[in-house]
Amino acid sequence: MTVLEVIATTVADARAAERGGADRIELVTAMGEGGLTPGIGLVEAVVEAVAIPVNVMVRPHSRSFVYDADDYSVMQREARAIAKTGAHALVVGMLRADGCIDTEGLKCVVEAAGALPLTFHRAFDETHDLFVAFETLSAFETVTNVLTSGGKASVLDAGETITRLVGMAAGSHCTVLAGAGLGVETVAPFVASTGVRAVHLGSGVRVGGQALAPVDEARVRRVRALLDGLAS
Repeated sequence: MTVLEVIATTVADARAAERGGADRIELVTAMGEGGLTPGIGLVEAVVEAVAIPVNVMVRPHSRSFVYDADDYSVMQREARAIAKTGAHALVVGMLRADGCIDTEGLKCVVEAAGALPLTFHRAFDETHDLFVAFETLSAFETVTNVLTSGGKASVLDAGETITRLVGMAAGSHCTVLAGAGLGVETVAPFVASTGVRAVHLGSGVRVGGQALAPVDEARVRRVRALLDGLAS
């Protein structure tokens, strides 16, 4: 079965995604900025409202993915607070100025997260070499998902890269989570052609396909049915 992750920014979004058949929520605020850390009250409310796993963004600002010591201090505080809510996982991403994964920064957040697994978000797509970056992240046992568009604005333009990354992930603890540009009409063919087993949808399952609109339960349900059809 293909895992379906849906972005939520409100409790209503999360409930609609769950009713539509999403397997998992990525909870963020400021979706128009690529997603920032939501308030702890929202995290608690969403965790209480749905039975499916809730993965929570930990991103202190949208200036860049290169963080200083103060940023990491904030991220550690947020990670520790979110870990107490019953959230399933954290969503993080950090780079060095040279375009490599900031492994030292990642270790800081891993330590603060305790037992929570991590998704490494699309900061991954800004690394200088996606395949080297994936190997780097695979060395972290708690990094269980890497969200990627294959280095392109739309993942639909990166089929070969996604297929290669899926091959690298085979048999490991780390799953390739394909996102950016997927919609109701494109998700099933993309999954079938690349072999990816986890997809991440935002605008594609929102009312009118608009990033700041509410989650459309009917669109989520349609995507779920199409993905399930691939397995039958």
